[in-house]
Amino acid sequence: MTDPASVFTTSVQPIQEARLAPRSREAEAAQRATVVAEARKWLRTPYHGGADILGAGVDCGMFLVRVFVDSGMVAPFDPRPYAQDWMMHNEGERYLGFVGRLCGEVAAPGLGDLVLFRYGKCYAHGGIITGLGPVMVTHSFEPRGRVVEEDLYRNDDLVLPYRKMKFFSFWADNQKAGA
Repeated sequence: MTDPASVFTTSVQPIQEARLAPRSREAEAAQRATVVAEARKWLRTPYHGGADILGAGVDCGMFLVRVFVDSGMVAPFDPRPYAQDWMMHNEGERYLGFVGRLCGEVAAPGLGDLVLFRYGKCYAHGGIITGLGPVMVTHSFEPRGRVVEEDLYRNDDLVLPYRKMKFFSFWADNQKAGA
């Protein structure tokens, strides 16, 4: 008999450093729009720890992975396995580590950028910026039980000072270079 948990996994290669950097502002805008559209496809997908199946279940980490992989921005990789409460017992910045290998930290978000939050002892929750006026975040959020898009600054749990919100961009090199 098939293990029910195995339905919520995919087999992919380890993380690769290659990124598809845009060559112009127009290319970057198109890539950002693709990421936002891909993120919104996941709306209403139930929250399920360790899962990554559109419409069936996804957690916040695998949501980020699948959006960027499925939109063609990064090569497939899989940060699993991980316990659902790893951030409560470990200070290792695993989540921040895989984001930091693919993105650069930025002061203010743009469309398609990532926002990360501290949960427990380390950064362990994230979402994708899908709107800028107001700043909207799309994320798989366990308290809501599904992938939602909401005003970042109206989610009282996410804006708590000890969450130490940080923004990251796949396009950070272009922002620095003024491409």
